[in-house]
Amino acid sequence: MSEPQTTIPAYVPSGPSGPRASFGRRLVALLIDGVLLAIVYGILYVIVGETVSFLVEFALWLAYFAFFEGSPSGQTIGKRALGIRVVDFRAGGPIGFARGLGRTAARILSGFLCYLGYFWMLWDGEKQTWHDKLATTVVVPVAYYPVDKWPG
Repeated sequence: MSEPQTTIPAYVPSGPSGPRASFGRRLVALLIDGVLLAIVYGILYVIVGETVSFLVEFALWLAYFAFFEGSPSGQTIGKRALGIRVVDFRAGGPIGFARGLGRTAARILSGFLCYLGYFWMLWDGEKQTWHDKLATTVVVPVAYYPVDKWPG
């Protein structure tokens, strides 16, 4: 018997070292996460006012992405909905909370200069954003890197 051939779906661009999540999937996942966090911010704003809600929301934003992307599944709610996950570039496994926190903090750098760091993946061979490069991570489709349990 011959082994079944795996075909890469058209929506998954491949980097030199394997399949990667597309820009569109990553963008929609980020928008889902952003809407969820914005709802929490809106509720906090009404209850405690602008300054306190901003500080709490910033801490919540850091914790949310660090916890979920650093978990064994490597998925936020948005990434889970879109079938993608964050993994270590070299080993392909989870990145842990500390690297998840560093990756989240590096998102601020990716947002500078008109979000150039986010768009960087469009021409990068490994489809990495600046925060992926700084944390040595990649975002991959779960079809090729399955998740055992969410959040992990």
